[in-house]
Amino acid sequence: MSCKKVLASEVAVPFRQELKQIIQEKGIRPKLVGFLANDDPAAVMYANWTGKTCAETGVEFELRKVDKNSLEECVVEANEDKDIHGIMVYYPVFGGNQDQYIQNVVSPAKDVESLGHKYRYNMYHNIRYLDPEMSQKCIIPCTPLAVVKILEYVGVYNKILNYGDRLHGKTITVINRSEVVGRPLAALLANDGAKVFSVDVTGIQEFHRGQGLKLKKHEVYECDKTLEEVVGMSDVVITGVPVKSYKLPTSLLKDGVVALNFSTFKNFEDDVIDKASIYIPSVGKVTVAMLERNLIRLYDYQTRGTSEQI
Repeated sequence: MSCKKVLASEVAVPFRQELKQIIQEKGIRPKLVGFLANDDPAAVMYANWTGKTCAETGVEFELRKVDKNSLEECVVEANEDKDIHGIMVYYPVFGGNQDQYIQNVVSPAKDVESLGHKYRYNMYHNIRYLDPEMSQKCIIPCTPLAVVKILEYVGVYNKILNYGDRLHGKTITVINRSEVVGRPLAALLANDGAKVFSVDVTGIQEFHRGQGLKLKKHEVYECDKTLEEVVGMSDVVITGVPVKSYKLPTSLLKDGVVALNFSTFKNFEDDVIDKASIYIPSVGKVTVAMLERNLIRLYDYQTRGTSEQI
């Protein structure tokens, strides 16, 4: 079987071009501030990517390296600074509940990563707008949104169907259930009509959209199937295990699967191309493009505009 390898860099191109065009045509200069309060290599790499991409598209990016014990105060000051339109923090900082607390300190008006309670609640309840007039779309977490855009790009989403139904008939396994990527991603895919198996060290859950209203929130059930069973029946398998040693056996995949990895490490074995029809080894550059996309949307909201363009 011939496998097509799709790189995040090629998927990101039209989004970056669109962002650059919007910034130039509107004559705006959105400002994003990133707070780095750790020495995590992945965070440093992400910060470098963000700065480089922002420079190319016309976004003003400022990286502020701060002591973790002053991080909260620095975020509060940035919340109140009208010249700053977006805020992000490179995690982990403290880990656990304290990081979740910092996520909720970031103002929803400037939360480009959509990690605060307001946006997460809306996402899990399939609430797609911030206002009753439906003029302001909700902000979606960057990496889950990047995965969705990549799946659209490679044709997993059926564009003939209505929004909210475009994954109808698809079975997807997501191996990661973190609150930053895995669970939000499973919810987004289920809200678009897929049957999603969410795999974590604690077990497997099944996400799918509830019956009734077209945009009803997804439902979650405990699943007694094994990893081998859910992977074997999946049209798409997505991995995000943050451990270098983890490799998903290629033998578990069904022929023609779409295999996508968002982990910093390669979670698929090298011979994944023998089973997959499409293989996406990373998503980082699309994630940064979605970060900028969210920033422009928040900039528009702060300046009393709307961002139906994006």
